[in-house]
Amino acid sequence: MDRSRLLGVVLVIVSACAFGSGAIFSKPVYATGVDWLTLLSWRFLFGATLGWLLVLTQPRVRAALRAMSRRALLVALALGVMYTGNAGTYYASLETVPASLAALIVYIYPPIVAVLAARFAAPLRGIRMWAALGLALVGVVLAVGGIDASAPPPTAGLALAIASAVIYAFWIILSARLVGERSGRLASQAERSVSPSETALGATALMMTATMATFWLLALLTGRPVAPALIPADAWPGLLGVGIVATFVAIVTFYVGASRVGAAQAALIATLEPVWTITLAAALLGERLEPIQLGGGVLILAGVVLAQTGTRPRRAEPGSVPDRLPTT
Repeated sequence: MDRSRLLGVVLVIVSACAFGSGAIFSKPVYATGVDWLTLLSWRFLFGATLGWLLVLTQPRVRAALRAMSRRALLVALALGVMYTGNAGTYYASLETVPASLAALIVYIYPPIVAVLAARFAAPLRGIRMWAALGLALVGVVLAVGGIDASAPPPTAGLALAIASAVIYAFWIILSARLVGERSGRLASQAERSVSPSETALGATALMMTATMATFWLLALLTGRPVAPALIPADAWPGLLGVGIVATFVAIVTFYVGASRVGAAQAALIATLEPVWTITLAAALLGERLEPIQLGGGVLILAGVVLAQTGTRPRRAEPGSVPDRLPTT
């Protein structure tokens, strides 16, 4: 495995752990009476602020942002608005759907990404890669566990959870194409003067800004108590954790990592998220880990490791013409 790919794998693992920490940070916030829309508004305000601080302190990222075409800038902002659909539908589904079931439904997104990548991005190649994806998904089913089948949740809640997974899958593919990934070619393999990773960092700041603006507009229009004076003091540590770790760190590392390993591979590696979440919940919240959950975690790890020993994506054929979708 070359160094660029190895770094991409590590970044996506960091992202999975950061995203998985969001549930832990959110629990004390909800306990203070703060609702999901207020939480998401502050979550992305912190994330966007840190994103722009990164842009301002990194000359090469600023250069990459200036090099983006007007169309690419608009696409990045549109993807930010699109991300509110993913986050909003998931958190809204949690009002009526058990967290374990919602998490399980959301993890239909890796196979959706894999199917979309076969046409629009760097696909999973070979039986080994698809077997690794299947192994990881079986692991997710076992790791989440604890689903009460005796009380079926409302259809509307299930539909929201499914919508979250579908929206996220399309967001991953479109954002990967924004930095140069194409069928048979990773973003890092594209010949361009600006690094895809630096473009990803600049695009991430734009996306988080659009996501933040959309959530704040929705919160203000619906009369949510989002003013700092109305936020309980006990909620701020959790809000900071969600904003810094589960938003800024999670999104930046996923996007930059995906530019190196490909969208489909990144989605597969991200199945490590529930392993981290249940482990953290056991360590910090005293939740008990069942043997079936441990077995699921082992299967997820096995799937991720198997994927990294599979066939590497091929470079684009010389002289090939990329599909015409938004790019920088």
